[in-house]
Amino acid sequence: MKSLELFEGNLPVEKITNTWYAKYKESNYGAIISFVGVVRNENEIDGLSFDIYEPILNSWFSAWEEKAKNLNAIVLMAHSRNDVLNHESSFIAAVCSPKRRVALELIDEFVEDFKAQAPIWKYDIINGNRVYAEDRSTAIKGYGILS
Repeated sequence: MKSLELFEGNLPVEKITNTWYAKYKESNYGAIISFVGVVRNENEIDGLSFDIYEPILNSWFSAWEEKAKNLNAIVLMAHSRNDVLNHESSFIAAVCSPKRRVALELIDEFVEDFKAQAPIWKYDIINGNRVYAEDRSTAIKGYGILS
């Protein structure tokens, strides 16, 4: 399993997190902290759908790998493409670090930056149709015709 993986549809949470744990538990990390994002049942949606621009995502993630490396840590991420229904997972992140404080702080920064900067576009699924969730979208700095 790579440090960044994309999946079609909802994420197999237990498989991903158990694989990360098995791979890194003997790497002398004192903390393996994960975050699992779950699609909420709100605003009468049936789920969410995601489009991803991989070249920018890979660049964004590489910068995070470098930041983590400088702190003697690693970051891991899995995200969904296309449809994910309510109560399923679309995003999992983890940080492995020898020190818990580094992992706790880094997972918080990583998830917040992901929400603000990752090139992933979200759509609501309403009655089987994808509706762009413009009110919950953030422009990516440095990209787009008005940048």
